[in-house]
Amino acid sequence: MPEQPTNPEHYFSDDPNSEFRPHKIRAWLAERELFVNTANGIFSPAHVDGGTRVLLNHSAQAPAEGNILDIGCGWGPITIALALENPGATIWAVDVNSRSLDLTRQNVDELGLNNVRVCRPEEVPAEIEFAGIWSNPPIRVGKDVLHEILLTWLPRLCEGGEAYLVVAKQLGADSLQKWLAQELGGGFAVDRVDTDKGFRVLRAVRI
Repeated sequence: MPEQPTNPEHYFSDDPNSEFRPHKIRAWLAERELFVNTANGIFSPAHVDGGTRVLLNHSAQAPAEGNILDIGCGWGPITIALALENPGATIWAVDVNSRSLDLTRQNVDELGLNNVRVCRPEEVPAEIEFAGIWSNPPIRVGKDVLHEILLTWLPRLCEGGEAYLVVAKQLGADSLQKWLAQELGGGFAVDRVDTDKGFRVLRAVRI
């Protein structure tokens, strides 16, 4: 993720300690112009991150029904796009950053998206399986934490479920692809479906 928030130490913190400075931005999501709420202390507060845009170029592959997970929702661009395009699906927007969760809730409420559940990771019911996982994952939390996050959520894909992850090539996308294939094992197929603007889109399918 080459594009960083104003205070990068905050976007993966539970409770950003910087002064809250909310504002509106214009964003193009799901082929429509939207005005959404954002603020400092979260990931990519000024615009839709370039990696997220590359990922959303593949949003037509998202399931029309079932549960879809957005890992690290930020102010909600992936969640919003998937919820608008797939009204029959339930989008679970999770983040550890309380400011991100508040902004995502505000945005989906203002847009009237009643198919979104916004919560902390531990608040997702343990019995929930996902037909899809879509994420611009928080690479800068460090390799160990990132691996723990991915190994927590990807095994919760249902049979045939697909995870789409966007990672900058310069931040280890190729090594992450190899690691995922090794760690997930024979129950998954892992490949790269796109390279664009320095980003890789990785896909993991539960067989």
